[in-house]
Amino acid sequence: MVPQLPKEGEGETRRGVGPLIPPLTEGQRPLRQQVFDRVRAAGLIPRVTLARQLTVSPATMTTISQELIEAGLIEEVAAPREAEGAGRGRPAVALGVRAAAHHVAGMKLSDREHTAVIVDFAGNLVADDVIPRRPGPMTPAELLDAVEALLSRVCDKAGLARSALSGVGIGVPGFVDVAEGMVFWSSVLTEREVPLAASASARLGLPVTIDNDANLVAIAELWFGAGRGLSDFAVVTIEHGVGMGFVMNHRIYRGSQRLGMELGHTKVQLDGALCRCGQRGCLEAYVADYALAREASTALNWGHKESQPINVLLESLYDHAKAGNSTARSIFRRAGRYLAVGLSNVINLFDPELIILSGERMRYDYLYAAETLAEMDNLVIATGRARPPIEIHAWGDLLWAHGAAALALSTLTDAILAPGSREIAAQ
Repeated sequence: MVPQLPKEGEGETRRGVGPLIPPLTEGQRPLRQQVFDRVRAAGLIPRVTLARQLTVSPATMTTISQELIEAGLIEEVAAPREAEGAGRGRPAVALGVRAAAHHVAGMKLSDREHTAVIVDFAGNLVADDVIPRRPGPMTPAELLDAVEALLSRVCDKAGLARSALSGVGIGVPGFVDVAEGMVFWSSVLTEREVPLAASASARLGLPVTIDNDANLVAIAELWFGAGRGLSDFAVVTIEHGVGMGFVMNHRIYRGSQRLGMELGHTKVQLDGALCRCGQRGCLEAYVADYALAREASTALNWGHKESQPINVLLESLYDHAKAGNSTARSIFRRAGRYLAVGLSNVINLFDPELIILSGERMRYDYLYAAETLAEMDNLVIATGRARPPIEIHAWGDLLWAHGAAALALSTLTDAILAPGSREIAAQ
């Protein structure tokens, strides 16, 4: 059964701009939601372990887990004998997400291509597809045409009718309010303040949730990656722009108006380089793809290459740096120093357990070379404690689409398991 997402005006609101953000404190969330999230993160987990982790009685855990089983959201699975210790007696049983309960689609809309995946309720990949496109912004109608065409293609690959999906998650670069489904500005759209979620939902006939694409990578790491066992971590993405997703107490943090965490648009130089957002001195204007291309065109007198696709130009710049070209190396070095400033600010402000650097540009190791990280260490407040570790995940657009699918799964489970939801009883 496809859950009905809350309609506009239902539930509490703040300043009339939509539902309140879910509480950040783990203990304030519904127990059945905490149980489901733990099962999802673990893959397979015994009831006794869940009860111990959540500090509830075995009887309470049995009641909650049975409720979720009867709803068709989780199921009992025979656990490997070694996981529970060898011995005689009844076979060990663990809880796992019921993969067949729902399917969702996730899409990442970018300047160069649109990527889509379909996953089951456990997050397993069923199908994926990519539609290349010419760089540049599109009208809302053109973007919706592309979304519908891509969804039809990936559904065909999955062997699923569109109506079999329980929801769609879409990620776009720019300033996005996930609660209102509004894109205030994006490099992929010609217009501002586009109600993309409502428009896409009307076109597709499905519940649609949209978010900033950097948040999608954080959600992907939270659901499927390095963040599964962490409560607080940051993901910094570097591609066409610079973004950040931040997980606090196992939940994406977006700010009071859901437009926060715009690391790329923090200022690192007063009256500095022009950013594509229209302001000057943004971190993105010194680190992102177009910033590196601008520096290469100026410093290396590559004006004749400006007609090349930006990824081709950047590959040429990287090859020159690897070959020992001092100017090419200095371009990456300068960008890396600005990145060090941005990362040190993240550490000083949030003190995360882990920082993940993600995106296609992570192939350019000069951005996070040893001297760059050393400079970041010098900018972090000296407390005598070790700084958080930094991991490099050089994923392509498929990971972003997985994050969009995780967004759809998260929205789906929140709707089913939230207080007052009738979905559990209705199954």
